[in-house]
Amino acid sequence: MKKRKWYSLVDKIWKFSNLEAAFSKVKENRGAAGIDRVSIGQFERQKQQNLLEIQRLLRSKRYEAIPVRRVEIPKSDGRYRPLGIPTVRDRVVQQATFAVMSPIFETKFLDCSYGFRKGRNTHQAIAKMEQYRNEGCEWVVEADIESFFDTVNHELLIDQVAEEISDGSVLKLIRSWLTAGAFKGTEVIETSVGTPQGGVISPLLANIYLHPFDVQMTALGFKLVRYADDFVIMCRSEDEAERAMEAATRILSGIKLRVKAAKTRIVQLSKDDGIEFLGFTIFKEHKVPRTRAVENFKSRIRLITRRQRPATLQEIIKELNPVVRGWGNYFKIANVNWLYKGLDSWMRMRLRSFLEKKKSYEANKRLENKHFSEAGLTTLSSLIGY
Repeated sequence: MKKRKWYSLVDKIWKFSNLEAAFSKVKENRGAAGIDRVSIGQFERQKQQNLLEIQRLLRSKRYEAIPVRRVEIPKSDGRYRPLGIPTVRDRVVQQATFAVMSPIFETKFLDCSYGFRKGRNTHQAIAKMEQYRNEGCEWVVEADIESFFDTVNHELLIDQVAEEISDGSVLKLIRSWLTAGAFKGTEVIETSVGTPQGGVISPLLANIYLHPFDVQMTALGFKLVRYADDFVIMCRSEDEAERAMEAATRILSGIKLRVKAAKTRIVQLSKDDGIEFLGFTIFKEHKVPRTRAVENFKSRIRLITRRQRPATLQEIIKELNPVVRGWGNYFKIANVNWLYKGLDSWMRMRLRSFLEKKKSYEANKRLENKHFSEAGLTTLSSLIGY
């Protein structure tokens, strides 16, 4: 059968019901205002008028993206990750475009890709990796791509989109977001390469850009598991792993990307210390949260429970519980029974110190565990049935 190509899609993007659904999703995801300082609440107060204006601009082909607001997010290794915050208006248009484009590309994406796809998640990627490991693939190429979101080639990306979509208005929209630039302080930074992290459409564009990598690696017979720009290749021998690393480096170079040398290596799970993937350290027969993930969790708990805060125990627990549930539910698929018990004990110690406004051995004896459970504290152990 002749492959279908989409020649007219922009009318589906500016359809008013699609714009309304897009705004609802943007509101649900929350987020800060862009450089125009219009918040989601302000946009919503004149939602009908704002959406009609977006529709008018799209229909008349006069819509232009506004530069994103650049902020620096600290990373766990001490460096900073640039994040681009689009205006609410641009987030709505990106979400409306995503809703139309995503089903088209989902039909071609491969099973080895797990990042930012409906019905797919990190736990499934981990499970697939463990499946390959249990089938005898104990040699692993552990890698990620150097500065991926900052180095995406715009022309190659547009060419990839154009393989499925020939609507010039849609291609113009995508190029507009890619080249909109970023405000950092009072300076406008041009964006001739890369796709801004923080844009609603960026994860889909990332998967589109890396799809040829998935296709070529799979065609060569390698067992690839990829989540966005983070991937592993599961192999049965050291020789196969070396060939896989060479192939990955060569294929990525063909789309103007490089693997990060410092984070690329070949590991034999039965002998080495395990590999780090999506927050876990994975060994031959088990997995645990990465040491850095535990340290980051404890840092967040320390910040919430610092003794000088003018808050009640109930207020502190209300702030703690979402952090505990989010972190605990993510890592509970690992071997965490003893870790969770230890962290629960440590959290209660932090709460006792908060109540006493000092570290106190007497408080440990005076305030029993049930005091905190009765106050509503969610424990990590309760998330795994302990």
